[in-house]
Amino acid sequence: MTDLGRPWRLLALPPLPADAVRGLLSGLGDRIDVVTPRTRDRAAVLDLLPEAEIVVGDWSSQLVLDAEAVARAPRLAFVQQPAVGVDGHDLGALADAGVPLANTAGVNAVAVAEWCVAAAFALVRRLVQGDAEVRAGNWPQLTLQPRELSSCRIGLVGFGPIGAACARMFTAMGCEVAYWSRSPKRETYGAVYEDLDELTRTSDVVVIVVALTGETRGMFDAARLATMKPGSFLVNAARGGVVDEKALLEAENLAGAALDVFVTEPLPPGDPLRSSDRILLSPHAAGVTPQSTTRLIQCVVGNLAAAVGGAPVINVVNGVNPVVRRR
Repeated sequence: MTDLGRPWRLLALPPLPADAVRGLLSGLGDRIDVVTPRTRDRAAVLDLLPEAEIVVGDWSSQLVLDAEAVARAPRLAFVQQPAVGVDGHDLGALADAGVPLANTAGVNAVAVAEWCVAAAFALVRRLVQGDAEVRAGNWPQLTLQPRELSSCRIGLVGFGPIGAACARMFTAMGCEVAYWSRSPKRETYGAVYEDLDELTRTSDVVVIVVALTGETRGMFDAARLATMKPGSFLVNAARGGVVDEKALLEAENLAGAALDVFVTEPLPPGDPLRSSDRILLSPHAAGVTPQSTTRLIQCVVGNLAAAVGGAPVINVVNGVNPVVRRR
């Protein structure tokens, strides 16, 4: 018989330290018992899953709940991913097991959108190149040839909270903004819906903020990159798997790109992306600000309190009933 009075067993995946999680959940008193794996590897996680009732995921998505892991967790009742992306988890397996999976949608929308705008500015105004030239003793005042961002047509690929925030910011600066998503949205902040092929072909700056799914993986391959305007730019703040990195390096029609995400993170030593002077690199930090971190913590703690208190959790992404049921 289920002991409903015992503490919930919460498995916090690395790099979340147990003491930090306990501190964040101190307001829940003794209602949650936090455990962490001995080592940061799959085997250590699998060892703890049979007794886990709640899992707080690894924000880097390196340690994930696939079908095998879900099958090893008969008591699992809720998974909270401390990030927007949930592409590492098997949503179908969790749904089949009746386990709601929630993310922290929207908490970093402003931060990521600001990075997208800043990256577009840096590319169009050639800020990195100008800095390098001046440091090298040159003075390319007449040869640098930056452009004005407000004269650019921006194409947003994806229109969730981040895409909407991007639309607000780019439109406020006088840019013409188009967007593509799986379905047109009601509130678009001046952005117009376009077919993806048309958006790709006509945009001066393509900003990718779409979730990584089977449909979007490899979406910007060599063929699609070749359809972009000569002299255009690509900004990726979604997931590395959306863009074919080798094809991006070989896309001579592009004037440059900015990447906050990569297929392999951290970017390996010797990766050719490191040596390309056309590509602005960022360490998957677009959404990492004190403000967004505070919102993320509030969202995670709020959902965990709801889960153990019998209230509906928010931001469930796999279609399962948001009221968490203990097993």
